[in-house]
Amino acid sequence: MKRPSKEQLLAALAAGLARLVFSTIRLRVTDHSGFLKNPPDSPRILVFWHNRIPAIAIAFLRHYPGRHPSRKGVTVLTSPSKDGEILSGVMAHLGMGSVRGSSSRRGSTAIRELSALLESGVDLAITPDGPRGPKYSLGQGAVFLAHKTGIPIIPLHARYHHAIRLKTWDNFAIPLPFSLIEVTMDPYMTISPASDLETELLKLETLLREKAEQADAQV
Repeated sequence: MKRPSKEQLLAALAAGLARLVFSTIRLRVTDHSGFLKNPPDSPRILVFWHNRIPAIAIAFLRHYPGRHPSRKGVTVLTSPSKDGEILSGVMAHLGMGSVRGSSSRRGSTAIRELSALLESGVDLAITPDGPRGPKYSLGQGAVFLAHKTGIPIIPLHARYHHAIRLKTWDNFAIPLPFSLIEVTMDPYMTISPASDLETELLKLETLLREKAEQADAQV
């Protein structure tokens, strides 16, 4: 029997600790998209900043309409690095799939795999400033996928009321036990084939950055 790798062991440990902390969190979700109450027949691309991963993971565990017949689960884009391998393992323990790669390269294997997943009906989760930043700088992947496939984007925002901010490139936030997290789901953002990608990218980046900076200033 093959022994688990160091990354697999760390992923299992991190997922266990995450579930323990998550169980104490008070969560407030505001859904302006209607995704939770009236899940659409087609998939969606969920877009949020890298330092909001714990908040969105908690919202997924508690509110994702996984039993609805139209939903086929969520797959997360993760880095091909060792850190990405750990994150991929954590996501698996939390019930999400993963694709390893970078969404910023249009001809990459990751883009092809993500497009195929969308065509099969799977929801995608993308952190467009990950895995290396710069912080709150939107990569092209999510917008390119939405333009290519016609699948709408759901911009997601999160405010941590009490959290530890790590000294990483994005000041990754770890919510403190028993604290409050607010997650907001914006209305669907559809990018038509005639749209200018740079204009749409700037629009989404501005929306996500302004709301993140507002939330950060309130901590």
